[in-house]
Amino acid sequence: MKKVLPKLVTSVLALALSAQASADSDRYIIKFKTGKGPAVQAQVKQSGGRLALALDKHDAMAAHLPAKALTALQNNPNVEYVEKDVKRYPLSQTVPYGIPMVQADQVSDVAGGNSTVCIIDSGYDTSHEDLSGNAVTGTNDSGTGNWSDDENGHGTHVAGTIAAMNNGVGVVGVMPNTNINLHIVKVFDAEGWAYSSSLVAAADTCASNNANVINMSLGGSFKSRTEDQAFADLYANQGILSIAAAGNDGNTRHSYPASYDSVVSVAAIDSDKVVADFSQQTNQVELSGPGVGVLSSVPMGTGLATDLTVDGAAIDAAGMEGSPLASATGALADCGTAESACASASGKICLIARGNISFADKVLNCEAGGGIGAVIYNNEPGMLFGTLGETATDIPSAGISDTDGAVLLNQLGASTTLTLGPSNYAFFDGTSMATPHVAGVAALVWSHFPNCAPGEIRAALNATAEDLGEAGRDDAYGYGLVQAQAAKDYLATNACTGSNPDSGSSTGGKGKGNGGGRGNPNKP
Repeated sequence: MKKVLPKLVTSVLALALSAQASADSDRYIIKFKTGKGPAVQAQVKQSGGRLALALDKHDAMAAHLPAKALTALQNNPNVEYVEKDVKRYPLSQTVPYGIPMVQADQVSDVAGGNSTVCIIDSGYDTSHEDLSGNAVTGTNDSGTGNWSDDENGHGTHVAGTIAAMNNGVGVVGVMPNTNINLHIVKVFDAEGWAYSSSLVAAADTCASNNANVINMSLGGSFKSRTEDQAFADLYANQGILSIAAAGNDGNTRHSYPASYDSVVSVAAIDSDKVVADFSQQTNQVELSGPGVGVLSSVPMGTGLATDLTVDGAAIDAAGMEGSPLASATGALADCGTAESACASASGKICLIARGNISFADKVLNCEAGGGIGAVIYNNEPGMLFGTLGETATDIPSAGISDTDGAVLLNQLGASTTLTLGPSNYAFFDGTSMATPHVAGVAALVWSHFPNCAPGEIRAALNATAEDLGEAGRDDAYGYGLVQAQAAKDYLATNACTGSNPDSGSSTGGKGKGNGGGRGNPNKP
């Protein structure tokens, strides 16, 4: 029987944190002149401020500042600037075809030990059946708990796309044969956000642990000069290629850190190679990766396995988030949009159309009519991934596609079984899911050419991407879908020099004068 697992909606975690965010809204990054850190730190304390994080490598610190302290520091001749310590969030939306799509299955990862991918995220479940055998180390950002305890599943899902093992269970990642080095920096706890200063410190930690690729399935709407400078230094001077999610707002607004010139911005496409409607389209988008319906690992037992059979035939279904784990068998009954108690539902499985009221209310109205399970079909193309929110229900419920719903309307009365149970895997959507495909490919290709500079790997990925959308680079797809074998062949022909290409190169990045891109007028 087919199993389809629902999304874990991590991006909504931030909505529950408005009070916390307000309490911490006075956090800033203070950039001071070389050697003036102690004096500035003393002033912070004297003015009633509170040090949050030292960024010694960058002559900067993060601190919580009352208004009086902020004004004083802005006028301090030892301070170059003070900027808001803006927040970064995990960018997951939900819903694994991606490995062959990026040609990862065509390139051996036998040399994977030449690469280290640093994943800055919510952690990594070291007990996971598909991840426990990897060469992995980790670091905890202050206050987030242990890096091996992933409290919201986002980081474990990202890690699985890069390095889920080829061990006969679950899924495989871009580099599945435990030949890659991973370092995990946990910056997100269950609440699901972090500061830009934390991201700078995490990137420094990646560098200290010999990373050559950084995966950041995260972002935020506001730029940070400190952050921009930190990633530029990693790229230009420390041999690190940073890769980040373009954003999930479905608009043309920039997201950071993806939109810095030194960072590769990744868009999400579906299995038909069409850009996802949630993927942000900007002049900084550089590459695309599979980001819709991506199956990967989640912390053990936190996923949701869904089995739906009708008249003995398996139907793809996605359990409603918040549904009880249970099994029900009965005849299939048509309940329309279930905007009131379904009178024909007693002892049956309710078939319900999406629309007009919430999924939770539809399930409750199925229950009110005596229904023992609920199947809601989509009213737009594609699988229905839904949530019951905070509403408690007593029967199993799941979503199905619009096309399957139309088929089942002709099978009313057929014996139907709906079963929901725990799983170690889940489907997610998001540019967060596209990003590890690109990061994994970068590390895979780089492992065969360890003497290359990050800009040379970047140039190879851009030059060999499968062109999608408009001819040439465009804001939706960038240069196109990343291709591992093609990039490896390119580097076999075009030998590396060990130096980053000039920023004006048509494939070397996103700097001004980039012939294959569009210059960003908002960049200084």
